[in-house]
Amino acid sequence: MTELLTAAQMRAIERAAIESGEVTGLELMERAGRGVVEVVFEEWPELAKAPHRAVVLCGPGNNGGDGFVVARLLKDWGWEVEVFLYGDPAKLPADARANYERWGEMGEVQAWDESRVTGQDADLFVDAVFGAGLTRAIPDEVGEALAALYMRGASFGRLVSVDAPSGLCMDSGRPLGDVHGAVWSWLNVSFHRARIGQYLDEGPLFCTRNVVKDIGLGMDETELAVTLLDERYAQDVGSLLLTKVGPAHKYTHGHALILSGGAGRTGAARLAARGALRVGAGLVTLGVPGSAQMEVACQITALMLRRVEDGEALAEALEDERLNALCLGPGMGMERARNLVPVAVRAQRAPYVVLDADALTAFADDPEALFALLHDKCVLTPHGGEFARLFPDIAEKLHAPAVKGPAYSKVDATREAAKRAGCVVLFKGPDTVIAAPDGRCSINSARYERAAPWLATAGAGDVLAGFITGLLARGVGPMQAAETAAWLHVEAARAFGSGLIAEDLPEMLPTVLRDLGL
Repeated sequence: MTELLTAAQMRAIERAAIESGEVTGLELMERAGRGVVEVVFEEWPELAKAPHRAVVLCGPGNNGGDGFVVARLLKDWGWEVEVFLYGDPAKLPADARANYERWGEMGEVQAWDESRVTGQDADLFVDAVFGAGLTRAIPDEVGEALAALYMRGASFGRLVSVDAPSGLCMDSGRPLGDVHGAVWSWLNVSFHRARIGQYLDEGPLFCTRNVVKDIGLGMDETELAVTLLDERYAQDVGSLLLTKVGPAHKYTHGHALILSGGAGRTGAARLAARGALRVGAGLVTLGVPGSAQMEVACQITALMLRRVEDGEALAEALEDERLNALCLGPGMGMERARNLVPVAVRAQRAPYVVLDADALTAFADDPEALFALLHDKCVLTPHGGEFARLFPDIAEKLHAPAVKGPAYSKVDATREAAKRAGCVVLFKGPDTVIAAPDGRCSINSARYERAAPWLATAGAGDVLAGFITGLLARGVGPMQAAETAAWLHVEAARAFGSGLIAEDLPEMLPTVLRDLGL
């Protein structure tokens, strides 16, 4: 996993390093500028082979100071460089002012003029106007000029952003102001650690490609940092969670019960059950009402079948101590969900419980009644609509216009929801966020190199609920079960590719696990 930071956390890390004497602000600025040039040459090797022309656009803060370093280094490389400054040079912070003066010994700094900026031709445009610490919408003359340069990038120079595309809140991935409040970049270079906003909301749209450059700050442990479930997470999945070793029998790996709806509504539960079985639960039983028994019996083989007509029958089923994980919601129907969820969650033996789909919507009129039932062995898996029905005030904050930074983010929303519900919440989407009541939080991003657009298909969420349930049955804790299931869900979709339907997801797990060496 990779640690993601907010702008405030990054500033605290830099400040601590400077105050300890480990490094000076000027040294950090030099390393950042040098890192941008190195990344540009790595990304486009042809630019390193001969001098070219660059236009560097600097702003009124330390982000502008990074830009002056970039300009000087490219000039030293033999490039023709033109520099524009938005703001008063007399008001630049001390380190940025020092680099402004160093550049002044090599070339001119031109005052910002939108028509002159957009009239430039260059092989490289550098956006060092407003960085990750931005707290307000950018001025129109900046946004419009940078947007025009980005749009010309297919035919002319690439637009590279330093630390953040100007106008994008890097804590939330939301443009400040309106939808046009941020500018797109062909390449965004950030430092030390990636930012949360690069993986949330519209962040991936504005940061076409991200590269994180080490600037020598060393390792750090940031309180309540958000973790990204990236390719490094595969090591945790393989070594800690999914290996089956030694003498065992099916009950060693848990028994999951998936409750279905009535006749004609069993498909979603069957998808979830197949997912739970494929992820390694030793035994998976479908609990169905009498009206659906024949339908389900004709559709299953490795899965078990039990008649669960009502709450009394569910309570009787839960007397089996080998049954340790339940999933309620997929295709259940509202009335059945309202009747069975309290029985499942209040069970005297308190098995793990995953609540999805109808099990969430059934309590839309009185979410507090659901929260009063929940405990720390539960996992909620809402998509955006279900989240808004359960947490309407939180959803309202999340969807309110982002007029200033740091803007309220999906991470903030999921953490708040988990604390209120008292259990793990997995807030689905291409930027799935998983949070625990104690503030632990992770992002499973299906964007950039892990893009999996094929997951936008009916039933994919049911399979995800099944993956979580199966892992819980195997004894994995709620937070890690939700994280691992979400990660495997994306990997299974990527392994299959175009044409994916929900039924394919469980069947791709053996391929994914084999690639992990399991």
